[in-house]
Amino acid sequence: MKINYKDADGKIIELEVSEEVGTFYLESVAAEKSNDRRNSRPDRHTQLSTFTYEDVRFFSDGTDLLADLMSSEAVSHAMSQLTERQQYLIQKCCIEGWSYTDLAKLEGKDESAIRHAVNRAKDKLKKILS
Repeated sequence: MKINYKDADGKIIELEVSEEVGTFYLESVAAEKSNDRRNSRPDRHTQLSTFTYEDVRFFSDGTDLLADLMSSEAVSHAMSQLTERQQYLIQKCCIEGWSYTDLAKLEGKDESAIRHAVNRAKDKLKKILS
């Protein structure tokens, strides 16, 4: 039996092997292809129709929705009192998770300048919220 094998350099080598070795190789390649993330994580993608409203995943975890709403309104009001630049910095670094380095590269500024500006915006936000 002849099988094609790709070596570390990317060259394809045709090998003549016994039937037993060839069958084993082809089965192992097929098993490797079928062992992908989709098959190894069955809990990852589940249809919504399989859940019931009584499912434990839909139960309240004890959070107070009214308190959360009031808190989010307070944060929105506090954010509106910041300058556009401060809102932008808080959005990028704190909410979207940008690093100071990435934001500095994007704006063509020094990382420490971005870090200080973000810290000033955070301090002002804390002061407004307290």
